[in-house]
Amino acid sequence: MILADLYKIRKSMWIKILLIITILCAVSMTIIAGEIEKGNLDINMAGIGFLLSDANMISLLGAVIAGIFICGDFDNKTIHDAISGGNSRVSIIVSKTIVFIGAIACILLPYAILTGIALNTGNKYNMGNNSIGFLHLITSEGGKDFDASAVLGLLTSMATLVIVHAAQQSISILFAFLIKKPVIVIAVSYAISVINPRLTVLRANSEVFDKICSFTPFGGDYTFITSGTEADYVIKALAVSLIFIVLIIGITYATFRKKEVK
Repeated sequence: MILADLYKIRKSMWIKILLIITILCAVSMTIIAGEIEKGNLDINMAGIGFLLSDANMISLLGAVIAGIFICGDFDNKTIHDAISGGNSRVSIIVSKTIVFIGAIACILLPYAILTGIALNTGNKYNMGNNSIGFLHLITSEGGKDFDASAVLGLLTSMATLVIVHAAQQSISILFAFLIKKPVIVIAVSYAISVINPRLTVLRANSEVFDKICSFTPFGGDYTFITSGTEADYVIKALAVSLIFIVLIIGITYATFRKKEVK
């Protein structure tokens, strides 16, 4: 099932369109950050730069992937055929999750590549306070000299950010299996991503709430990891993200295993 889904996605037009979108957004985001640092653009343009960043775009495009990839398989009866063919529901959910994470990594690849290119130029970048994920790497690491250990740390931080982003978007899998309507799944998933930054205020005012959030990929400072982040914190970010994905798989299975598929 995994190989079949990978083949289907590789041949589909929508993944190519999403990839082109992230390429254009990653290039534009990097240019804006560079021009703001040089003074050629006003700092007020940082808001537009953030809209093009990985943190914002993946919130929307991740939901789009879930809506097309999973909900689409309900519409064309692919999941129905898999169940009637003897495949367990948990195996279906796990295979869809693995391919979904692969698709997330694919559309994040342009941001990772552009980050590496931007940092290799030695230029500095600025986006004010609007920097998360790969954008934060560019603005915080820009202008630094990287030795072998720093390069390894940078690659590790990039890989960790991909996993954190995938974990945050994994909640779309649950909605896709429950709702089965692409438009609604996209709307609900993106609404949650919009609400998430607002929780920062609650985290700052409540130590208990902040502690609870730290056990999810939405909490802590997992999207602010850089090459200088301590290894223990990187490991924690990976562990929290992977456990969250497994938890989402479990919840999805618990709600889907007895549900009639029509």
